[in-house]
Amino acid sequence: MMLATDVFVIGGGPAGLAAAIAARSRGLRAIVADGNRPPIDKACGEGLMPDAIAAAGRIGIVLPDSEGFHFRGIRFHGEGHSVAADFPSGSGLGCRRTSLHSHLVEQAARAGVEMLWSTPITGIERSAVQTKNRRITTRWIIGADGAGSRVRKWAGLDRFTRNSRRFACRRHFAIKPWSDFMEIYWGDACQIYLTPVSPDEICVAFISRTSEVRLTEALRRFPELESRLGSALPSSKERGAVTATSRLRVVARDNVALVGGASGSVDAITGQGHCQAFQQSEALAGALVAGDLTRYAAQHRRIALRPAVVADLMLTMDRWPLIRRRALSAMAAHPQSFASLLAGHVGSLSAPQLAGAGISLGWKMMVS
Repeated sequence: MMLATDVFVIGGGPAGLAAAIAARSRGLRAIVADGNRPPIDKACGEGLMPDAIAAAGRIGIVLPDSEGFHFRGIRFHGEGHSVAADFPSGSGLGCRRTSLHSHLVEQAARAGVEMLWSTPITGIERSAVQTKNRRITTRWIIGADGAGSRVRKWAGLDRFTRNSRRFACRRHFAIKPWSDFMEIYWGDACQIYLTPVSPDEICVAFISRTSEVRLTEALRRFPELESRLGSALPSSKERGAVTATSRLRVVARDNVALVGGASGSVDAITGQGHCQAFQQSEALAGALVAGDLTRYAAQHRRIALRPAVVADLMLTMDRWPLIRRRALSAMAAHPQSFASLLAGHVGSLSAPQLAGAGISLGWKMMVS
């Protein structure tokens, strides 16, 4: 039987489109299907780190910097302290999720990806996927359908070694960015982080362990930030989401592989969701050409390691006030420690160097 496609991607968000673009760059035919129509919005912080931009470029994706805002690094505020560090090279890009998605759709079309919008997938077989009205044969099936992935369940991959959740909401405000940093404000069991997404607009995201708090109420916990926003008008509706820290036992089986949130995730505060998806897509395309998904599984574990370490550190600061106070105090007193951690976070330090930076900060916390 002649296959309709080499690769069928279920889920047309950034991860699915990136996987299809990467497959096309290796000469594979690719179809993407999604029950929605673009642009698909989702509550996220909308900041792309320099390593995400580099990973996108390696699979042929040019990000829409003309419609976004370049930021130079990260700034933490909390416990009476403020500390900032530049990225060791390059800059980050703040970009509206809808703008990013529209650009990825356009680039997928130019790459020759066939896209089936408003086409929910109802099931998968060994070498085919099923829509409401059609059965499409394929060699490889890619699940890119997010944290609640049906592909993951259909393929028997829905076994977690860890799965914890926090709750997020996001809104845009029409105000000129007052900083060329992405800023994170630390509070008790919550954070607000700000990303400039244009010369006249910022994205404000709130993350908490409870689902009841909304952004307007959350801002009252951060009077300095509330004052900065002043009378700025919202430029979008408030949108909520669940942010998960999840790790799967297996991300591929037979001819099915998972990418993006379907394959596990780190907490959104790390800002590494898109970077991981782009890196996974590059690794997956190579494995598909080689006909060996065990190769992808090994690379997926490696890709997930660094963001998981950083997420664990930041969630420890979220969970334990004493550790947060000591960490922020030590970073403010020793800004180079913060700069080293940021460099490690965006892949400019080796794993041993990142571990060394973490140990050094831990020592400074003990003696501060």
